[in-house]
Order: sequence, then C-alpha cells, then structure tokens
Amino acid sequence: MGLSRQRPGSLRALRTVEIFSQEEGQVTALPFYEGDLVEKGEVVALLDDSLLQAQLQRAKALRSQLEQDLKRLRALFKKQLTSADELGSKETELEVARSDENVLRTRLGYTEIQAPITGVIVRRLTEPGNVAEKHEHLLTISDPSSLITDVSVSELLITSLSLGDEVSVAIDALGSGTYPGLISRIYPDIDPISRRGKVEVSVAPVPRGARPGQFCRVTFNARLSARMTIPFRALQHDEGVAIVYRVTEDGVAQRQKVITGGRFDDRIEILDGLSEGDLVVTRGFLDLSDGKSVKIVQLRGGSENG
Repeated sequence: MGLSRQRPGSLRALRTVEIFSQEEGQVTALPFYEGDLVEKGEVVALLDDSLLQAQLQRAKALRSQLEQDLKRLRALFKKQLTSADELGSKETELEVARSDENVLRTRLGYTEIQAPITGVIVRRLTEPGNVAEKHEHLLTISDPSSLITDVSVSELLITSLSLGDEVSVAIDALGSGTYPGLISRIYPDIDPISRRGKVEVSVAPVPRGARPGQFCRVTFNARLSARMTIPFRALQHDEGVAIVYRVTEDGVAQRQKVITGGRFDDRIEILDGLSEGDLVVTRGFLDLSDGKSVKIVQLRGGSENG
C-alpha cells in the first residue's frame, strides 16, 4: 500500500560553528562581517598578544639560564663536585621551564583565530577594541552548501522509511516548485506521548535562493507493509464501540465489533474482528440492523473487501 504524507519543517545548515575566544584580550582585528565568505584556515579574529609575548620571552630566558646551569652542574658532577640530588633537581626545573614555555606558545596560538570550516559569517558579536573574555562567543560560521531539515512523522510512517529514500521538498519562499531530497538520518527514539519520531532530510543540490531558516514542506512517499484495511466510511460507532456490518455469504448484514489501527488516507486498518476476504457495508446504513438482508449494488476494485 502506498502512502503519501506532507510534513512541515525549517531549513538549517548541516554545519554551523560557533567561534569562542580561548584567551582573554582586546580584539585587534575582526575583518569579516555577516554575509562574507571565509575559507577554512583563514584568520577571522586577532587578540592582543603583547602580554603573552612578554611572558614567553621571560620563559625563554629562564629556560636558557637553566640549560646553562644544568650544563655546569653536569660538568661538576663528572668531577664529583656536586650531588646527584642537586643535579636531578636542576633537571626537573628545566623540564618545568620547557613545559611553561610550551604552554605560553599554545596560548599565543589562541590569539590568532582561524575559520574551522569554509562558510559564511552569519553572526558577528563583537568589534575591534572590545575586550574579549575567555570563552566569549565572537562569531558564527555556517556552511550554506548543505541544507537539511528535521521533520516530525508518526510512528506508523517512520517504520516504512529508510535511509536514502527520495522525498520532495517544497520551499514556500521559492515558489510552487519542489526540489529533490534524501532521508539522511532517522532518529531511533519515538516520543512516548505524541508517538512521533524525527527524520532528517538533506536537500541536494541546494536550490538557488534557499537559505537556513526558511519554511519548507517535505512529502514522503512510503510503501507500507501489508495491512488489512477497509474504506473509512465503512466504520461505524455504537456507544463508543467501533463496528462494521459484515456481509455473510447468504447476503445478511452481521454487526461486528472491530479493533482499528492507523488511518491511511480514505482507509483504516483493522487489527481484529475481520478476516481476509470479508465483505463490509460501505453505504446505505439508514435502517440497517444486525441480521437484515442486504444487496450488493456496487463493488469497485475490492474496496468493500476487508
């Protein structure tokens, strides 16, 4: 059984990176603005590094002095003019000094911030001259070359979908046309309250004019597993109980309680109460009662078949 369903969503970029400062310092350069394209590895922000440079020079001088002291102590140790403890202590001091120097070099690297991806600047949150605190959000870069949308679908539909399934995507801002898409992710969890799951759809190639944040509609065309269904109009309710009128072989209407499942367009699933091949009444319920003789006046494509 084929099933077509349309679900709303919002486009978003597959990759969006928020850039934070890893050092505190005055912003000395922020060359890009919203809408500018940046290449991966391009410098997008600079912080004042004068204090760290001074600390690094001090650390280098201390390390150089310790190297000379250690060289002298080793010469004295060979002549048995100093103790092994003193020599070991100086070697430890040198290792600590080298580590401190490496830490400062790493921190200096944090003052030059490079773009981690190729993309477009979508947020610029500070200006040159401002002092950036440690871990402050400076910029956001988004990759517009890949757009996706997350849509909510029912538990009945999600079981019929697979990774790589083709879908059609309509973007209201671009007119009435539709664009090809693929199911790129099916999330494993189903919400126990709404009985709905989430599916990620990739829009590829990205249509001209499509942007993150735009409203879209995704149409799924699923092939459902075999189910026993009847026309929805055949279903009746009597004091809250779902019933149908099954037609016996001798043409008598028999009132039959049923348990229903999901609805698929103009048909409804029957979980219990009917057997394959049963005929049910779909029209003419006025004055119809259990045990009354009926006459089949129309049977189109087995639509009255359970």
